[in-house]
Amino acid sequence: MPGARDVRPRIPHPVLGHVNLMVDTLIANASADDLRAILRGTIATSPLSVASTLTAVARRQLLQTKAATILPEQQLFITRSADGSTVPSAELPGFLSQIRALYGAGLGFASLKILAMLVKAAEGVHCEEGSELEGLLASIDVDISQAIQSSKEEIESGRVMDWHAAKETVDNLREVIKENRKMVESRGKGYLFEQGAIGLHFWNI
Repeated sequence: MPGARDVRPRIPHPVLGHVNLMVDTLIANASADDLRAILRGTIATSPLSVASTLTAVARRQLLQTKAATILPEQQLFITRSADGSTVPSAELPGFLSQIRALYGAGLGFASLKILAMLVKAAEGVHCEEGSELEGLLASIDVDISQAIQSSKEEIESGRVMDWHAAKETVDNLREVIKENRKMVESRGKGYLFEQGAIGLHFWNI
């Protein structure tokens, strides 16, 4: 009808680069467990490109917050004076989370650099068979393997800019693991970083 006013509701188009207010409210207030479940559900039901975008944003955030920076040496293991047993320090869980976030986001070489500090800190640690500490060190061995895989994918994606630094990181971890092994075997104990050592041995870089 000529001259009639358009009264149809206007549906706003999404603004790219911004988070919807309600979604932002959810993110700000949901628990960590709920956020993890939401993220996993979103990724599982979305195209592969969504996971790639997520890890790209994660890498940018981790680099901006200096998560890949090696902090001054911390006391990661504590020896009890009463019985001489060794237990993880209060700082160790956060240290491991930092490592796992890095290699999970595709910053494998950054995580290997920090893992070398952790393996070095584990030198001389007294570990009883079947203890909680033995299980923890075994999980760190798995972390080394996962970080190696992440580093390989980092190479394949063309994101390694400094090959000299990358090789230096791997060589340093090899040496630290080798020294750790010598110390453990000198006491007649089993070696817990075997999986990581094998992964490094067969990795030509």
